[in-house]
Amino acid sequence: MEDIKLDKDNIPSHIALILDGNGRWAKKRLMPRTYGHRKGAFNIISVAKNASSLGVKAISLYCFSTENWTRPATEVKYLMQFPIRFYKKNRERLLKSDYKIIFSGRRDRFDKDLLEVINKIEEETKLHTGLIINICFDYGSHAEITEACKEIAALYKDSKINLDDITPDLINKHLYTKDLPMVDLLIRTSGEERISNFLLWQIAYAELYFTDVYWPDFDENELKKAIYSYQKRHRRFGGLEEDKK
Repeated sequence: MEDIKLDKDNIPSHIALILDGNGRWAKKRLMPRTYGHRKGAFNIISVAKNASSLGVKAISLYCFSTENWTRPATEVKYLMQFPIRFYKKNRERLLKSDYKIIFSGRRDRFDKDLLEVINKIEEETKLHTGLIINICFDYGSHAEITEACKEIAALYKDSKINLDDITPDLINKHLYTKDLPMVDLLIRTSGEERISNFLLWQIAYAELYFTDVYWPDFDENELKKAIYSYQKRHRRFGGLEEDKK
C-alpha cells in the first residue's frame, strides 16, 4: 500500500461517489451481478469509515438511478430488497455509530416495506452528528431539478414569492440535498468518465476524479489517492489565480 500523505487542512467537505463496476467485478469472478452489488454495498461501510477518519463531513453515494429501472427485473428486485435485509442485519450497528443517514431521490416507486425502512433509518439516525451518508436511491438530477422548479413555480403562482426571489440559493433550498454543502470532489470508479445525471447542480465547481478500480475494490488507499489528486489542484471557482510574482 502506498504511503500517501494528505494535507489535513485541505480535506474535501463533501465527496460524491458514483459506485460503478459492481457487475463487471462479479463477472470477472464468474459470479452473478447480484454478488457484485452485495460486495459493493458492504464496501460502503468501509469507505464511510475511512472518509470519516480523514475528516470528510458528508458523502453522497449514487446507488440506484432513475434510469436503472430498465435493468433486468431480477437485478432490480435484488437492489430493492437489499436495503431491507441490510437494515435488519445491521440496525444495532447503525444505531451505535454516529453516522447520520439520509436518502435522496424519488420515493413514489418504492413498495411499502422499502419505504418504511428508509423512513426508519432516517428517523433513527437524525440526531447523529458524525459523517452524513447521503444514499441516492432512485435518484436523477433532471428529476430533482424538475421537482424543485415545480415547487418554486407553485410558490410564485400562490404569490408567496416574487420573480426576483428566485435565486440560486432558493433553488438549492428546494433540492434533495438542501441541507448538505456543495460537492467538492466527485469520484467515479470502473474507468467510465461521465457524470450520468448525478448531482448536476451540486457539482458545479467540484473536482472530478476517475479511476479504473471497480467499486468493490475501492479501498482506503484509493480514497486517499483521490483526495491527494484533489489537493494538488487549484480551485478558482471561475476566477483567476492570484499573481504571486
